[in-house]
Amino acid sequence: MKLYVLVRKDLSKSQQAIQSGHAVAEWLLCEPSPQWGNGTLVYLSVKNERDLHKWMYKLEQRGKPFAKFIEPDIGDQVTAIASLSDGEEFKGLDLLRL
Repeated sequence: MKLYVLVRKDLSKSQQAIQSGHAVAEWLLCEPSPQWGNGTLVYLSVKNERDLHKWMYKLEQRGKPFAKFIEPDIGDQVTAIASLSDGEEFKGLDLLRL
């Protein structure tokens, strides 16, 4: 299992890096899992907050746990999510490029 982090492309490059880190930290606080064990991280990008909400809905419908990070400095928007997965549901998403 790998920890997949989905972050918004509509943020600046530095914000994408920071928000991705926050999502990993949130995962560790909310969903600690020995299945990951600080293993592989995969960073993927989505277009915007609306896309993140779509992904959260999909993950909820499939019973897949995830952690979201809400950034208070930009109006309490969801900026990134993290989810433990084999990656099947995330095929087709682009790798994060900074």
